[in-house]
Amino acid sequence: MITISLPDGSQREFPGPVTVFDVAASIGTGLAKAALAGRVGRGDAARLVDTSHLIEADTALSIVTDKDADGLDVIRHSTAHLLAYAVKELFPEAQVTIGPTIEDGFYYDFAYKRPFTPEDLAAIEKKMAELAKKDERVTRKVLPRDEAVSYFKGLGEHYKAELIEAIPQGEDVSLYSEGNFTDLCRGPHVPSTGKLKHFKLMKVAGAYWRGDHRNEQLQRVYGTAWTSKDDLQLYLTRLEEAEKRDHRKLGKELDLFHIDEHAPGVVFWHPKGWTVWQAVEQYMRQVYRDNGYQEVKGPQIIDKTLWEKTGHWDKYRENMFTTESEKRDYALKPMNCPGHILIFNSGLKSYRDLPVRYGEFGQCHRNEPTGGLHGIMRVRGFTQDDGHVFCTEDQILQECVDFTALLQKVYADFGFTDIIYKVATRPEKRIGSDEVWDKAENALMESLRATNSEFTIAPGDGAFYGPKIEYTLKDALGRHWQCGTIQVDFSMPERLGAEYVTEASDRKHPVMLHRAILGSLERFIGILIEQHAGALPVWLSPVQAVVLNITDAQAEYAREVAAALTKAGIRTKLDTRNEKITYKIREHAVQKVPYFIVLGDKEKEAGAVAVRARGNQDLGVMSLEALVQTVQQAISDRR
Repeated sequence: MITISLPDGSQREFPGPVTVFDVAASIGTGLAKAALAGRVGRGDAARLVDTSHLIEADTALSIVTDKDADGLDVIRHSTAHLLAYAVKELFPEAQVTIGPTIEDGFYYDFAYKRPFTPEDLAAIEKKMAELAKKDERVTRKVLPRDEAVSYFKGLGEHYKAELIEAIPQGEDVSLYSEGNFTDLCRGPHVPSTGKLKHFKLMKVAGAYWRGDHRNEQLQRVYGTAWTSKDDLQLYLTRLEEAEKRDHRKLGKELDLFHIDEHAPGVVFWHPKGWTVWQAVEQYMRQVYRDNGYQEVKGPQIIDKTLWEKTGHWDKYRENMFTTESEKRDYALKPMNCPGHILIFNSGLKSYRDLPVRYGEFGQCHRNEPTGGLHGIMRVRGFTQDDGHVFCTEDQILQECVDFTALLQKVYADFGFTDIIYKVATRPEKRIGSDEVWDKAENALMESLRATNSEFTIAPGDGAFYGPKIEYTLKDALGRHWQCGTIQVDFSMPERLGAEYVTEASDRKHPVMLHRAILGSLERFIGILIEQHAGALPVWLSPVQAVVLNITDAQAEYAREVAAALTKAGIRTKLDTRNEKITYKIREHAVQKVPYFIVLGDKEKEAGAVAVRARGNQDLGVMSLEALVQTVQQAISDRR
């Protein structure tokens, strides 16, 4: 007898080996019809399997349907295979490579003699729907590695054969078939193609084989799949809203910045965009001052010997911009950490000096591939609000507690209160004693508990030199942006000879905390633009108020009002053009200016101002002093 334990605590017995589908059918025909996969085993040992999986010993089992997160992942994975099936039906000469799931969907990479067109994409999607409607059974079989290589070579699928050849000899591999199509995959997959109903192909992009720019370029077809028509439509609506908020589009419309072909991956900031930048930077500079950070500035170009000592030259060389002068090799810095250690090393430090906190708006350069560049979100030249804390092991906890509380306040000031916290713990290969790792991991977790922050654990995802917290923002559209981090580092201070004098007059290496709140300022400003759909809060708006006269008779008064606002520290634009007032208001509304000051004869005679706020709000007529107070209050409140 085989005993199956179910999630509700009940058990079912079977006379012999039984499939996941059979277990579902024994519970009810409705569950059997809805079953997409099964989760076999308990706790961390549980694994996702096909409904055809044969259970041969006592175990725990949960039936996976489209109500489960695992079910949605199985649907997306299976839809990626349906995409490849459709491509092979329409374009038999195309070669299939890999097709994983991603957030909100999937993609599949293809090698084909010409680029796929929008018309091709529509035809592929139509073919996918036809194949799904056939409700063809999806079956799994296992082949020895070498036999699988021969099979795919026989089909002319050289990319698949190369993937399998990378698997150790003697191992078996699993293949999945539906209709005339067979693919290499670990699975699991839906029982039949009829389970795949709500999908859409989104776009085609370039990709390199195995992600290496030295390899041949492939075509990556992106798609999305959902469990219901409503969920698919909600996602497409969200994408439409995201397109309206696209920082690249708004950056051009609002005249904030541009990217030029003469400097790919580097931002040209226009006056209005640089005003936003300065508002963010000056705010963060005040954060440094208020929280015990000393602002420093390291050089842009550093001799390669330093990068060799830190290990970056061997591991990161391809992503570094390099240059040579007088037979010495240099690199543009891709990060600020080594420079801060050299500053720390410039004078003898005592335990009484610790913690030492350095902050820098450090400009870094990384040689990102062209295909990975994305507006100001992913660039080659960027500035970090970078900071490093040199402290003793006993000071780690308090520094982490203080940092998490500080980060939460900063994010709230920028309008973000929904934060996701993840603690990445020790990997199998690491340096440092278990005792020190215990202390570091505990400090990170306690810092989150102290600020009432729920968190998840990412076991083994820490760096070899120490654990870390990742702070992820959730924006107005529910998208996630990992910005902040704090990392505990036992390695780099030792590698670069950082020391302090202990209370016992010994020399000891400090612990180094790498921390950033915003991360890349370019990326963070892009997030802000999309979060607020370009209508930035008053304190960040490049133009905070615009003064508009109705006729030339109020032009001089308009200049006086604009001058008074500017003197009060309000970023003001004066528009005395000989245009209709409705036209001028509409034009500045498109620029998302927070306050409109409209002046006619009545306002001029009364020495008052008529005020409208963004969003067509009429604030009425008020004195100039009241206007200044209103705007200044909005700025100080960071509304």
